[in-house]
Amino acid sequence: MQYEGVLKKMQTEMASPIQYYLVFESDFLNMNQVLDCQLQIKLIKHQCLNCGNDRPIYRQGFCRSCFFDIPAAGDWIMRPELSTAHLNQEDRDLEYEKKVQLQPHIVYLANSSNIKVGVTRKTQIPTRWIDQGAHEAIEIVEVPNRYLAGITEVALKDHVSDKTNWRKMLTNDIEDQDLVAWRNTLRSYIPQEALPYFIESNTETNLEFPVLKFPEKVKSLSLDKTPTYQGILKGIKGQYLIFEDNTVFNIRGSEGYYIGLTIS
Repeated sequence: MQYEGVLKKMQTEMASPIQYYLVFESDFLNMNQVLDCQLQIKLIKHQCLNCGNDRPIYRQGFCRSCFFDIPAAGDWIMRPELSTAHLNQEDRDLEYEKKVQLQPHIVYLANSSNIKVGVTRKTQIPTRWIDQGAHEAIEIVEVPNRYLAGITEVALKDHVSDKTNWRKMLTNDIEDQDLVAWRNTLRSYIPQEALPYFIESNTETNLEFPVLKFPEKVKSLSLDKTPTYQGILKGIKGQYLIFEDNTVFNIRGSEGYYIGLTIS
């Protein structure tokens, strides 16, 4: 089987285990069905997810000029506390920013390598947890805009991490935590503006990933350094493909790379 197209983060479906789909312009592939198969990945070119030009990818699948211009790459994406649409203040495109920022957002705890706090739009639950490789997660607050979620995350970062150790996540060096107890402990640190939106009566969500064999020590694949790679797929976790030789390939981190994929 052969496929060709620009990489975008895998689409997912909540199931046991989670189902992963690699989606190209005119075709898609259920990645769970090719576990234990040999995959060859070959870099053909770059294709910016915004302008479509063959330019080096800078960040988030965009070339450098698009990254510093388009509203989908504004600073408030990575730092929600910088959101200003609720004040009717524009960053790059107020209409776009209102559409994204002025909708329900969730502040959550996820456990992938450790307990971390994060922010996502309500519509991205549980997708966000899946993309982070979390085996358990819980919502803390549901607020009406991105700014309130952002200031809540900033306040909680003083007491719990906001980063995932991706190497520990991929080697499955994890331990279960009582996320309900964590949520209740962190309640006293939530800003007053967000406290009315605290969620009191939910339970944690557990996630199962399709992994036949976890790597012992991960080796990260960069298509810029290794434009052709071949290996046997042994698992998928987060947005990573895990291969038999301990190589891992971050699909989301390779957005905007136009590849050929051969399965045998």
